[in-house]
Amino acid sequence: MKITFHGAAQKVTGSKHLILTEDKKILLDCGMHQGFWKEAYELNKEFPFNPKEIDAVILSHAHIDHSGLLPKLVKEGFSGKIYTSTGTAELLEPLLLDSASVQKEDFEYYSKLAIFDETIEVLEPLYEESHVRKMLKLIITKKREDAFEIFEDIKVTFFNAGHILGSCQILLESENKKLGFTGDLGSRNRKILNDPVPIPNADFFITEATYGNRLHERKHLTREDLAKVINDTYSRRGRVIIPSFALERTQEILYDLHRLYNQKKVPRIPVFVDSPLATDFTKIFSNHLHEFDKETHDFFVDKGQNPFTFRNVTHTKSVYESKKLNKYQKPCIVIAGSGMCEAGRVKHHLRHGLENKRNTVLIVGYQAEYTLGRELVDGKKQVKIFGDIVNIKASIESISGYSAHGDRDDLIANIESTNEVKSVAIVHADPPQATGLKENLEQKHKDLNILIPKPGDTIEI
Repeated sequence: MKITFHGAAQKVTGSKHLILTEDKKILLDCGMHQGFWKEAYELNKEFPFNPKEIDAVILSHAHIDHSGLLPKLVKEGFSGKIYTSTGTAELLEPLLLDSASVQKEDFEYYSKLAIFDETIEVLEPLYEESHVRKMLKLIITKKREDAFEIFEDIKVTFFNAGHILGSCQILLESENKKLGFTGDLGSRNRKILNDPVPIPNADFFITEATYGNRLHERKHLTREDLAKVINDTYSRRGRVIIPSFALERTQEILYDLHRLYNQKKVPRIPVFVDSPLATDFTKIFSNHLHEFDKETHDFFVDKGQNPFTFRNVTHTKSVYESKKLNKYQKPCIVIAGSGMCEAGRVKHHLRHGLENKRNTVLIVGYQAEYTLGRELVDGKKQVKIFGDIVNIKASIESISGYSAHGDRDDLIANIESTNEVKSVAIVHADPPQATGLKENLEQKHKDLNILIPKPGDTIEI
């Protein structure tokens, strides 16, 4: 069995790992590269392999940096099966249809601008809605912890990764070899979801390491930090603007707000979820109560309450409703995408809200380099939004505890809970995080062979 690392190698995005058995080519994930738009587009527009030769895809979870190029794979000739969990399959439809729609809108917008300015570069969409629809028909859903054959003598088992709804660790068995893959791993004792379930045995283990050299703050402190931000902003009669990823992060924020409101720890001010995609995902979450942990059942489900729906929450649908929020004068909370402030409705809220010293912008997720979100976190005094210079007078706050990724201790514990591991490949990490995890593992397990593959590296196991 050979593994070639075509994405998320010494990077935190674009997960794609090609497995070559004696006569089959199997792709673990097919993610989109994200980050600086031109660099990301160049990485996404060409596959480093022939999609027509891929026999099957095994998908760990729905996040776009793991699933976002599946429609392009189909567009370029892939016709095999895509194996994943039911939760992941349900999330993929709105996620990838939205991705296709955004690409189309960007193409049409910049095409019009280019008529008057030839320096503007117009990027062709990577795929269209028709390719998403075709891709969705290839999905086969499987339950966790039930082994299944995808080809003769090639067996796969899913285990809960505890990262987002439907997320799975993957065990692939072939040629008397056992390959484990975390996908993205959640932390233990996270809110909403059950804890990760370790893979029982694996010879070779591919682990993510987004936070391979960091420790997260305790989860209950995250909710206390959120309460402090809301109370401080309310005292100024301002609004809290939360740039949030539509999938998982928005649902976590709603969960915490629901608990804070029930416990009367914050004033019951209006909450506006200004993201149609987040609204779609929230509905899907509400249909998967069995995925949630005991704490969520104790506080909400067993009492007949939906964790994500409560008085004071409004889901805006139309652009008109979104624009009206900018004229809303009372204290409120606005949750909108995108999470790194690079697109979506949140840019409009930031354009109107950053120059008001009563307001707070609350960052609740990782901000990649070159993004507007990173500029805010780095303390810039001015930013450019829609071509206008915006002076930052609002408070900028960050809460790190909302990460859906496990930290260094979670990653190490997950590997240690998998028996018979001889080699570990560290992926989905910036070099400092990968190196930090490698050094910590080597200190504890001197006989473990630990690799940090570069893009295109091939390893035989």
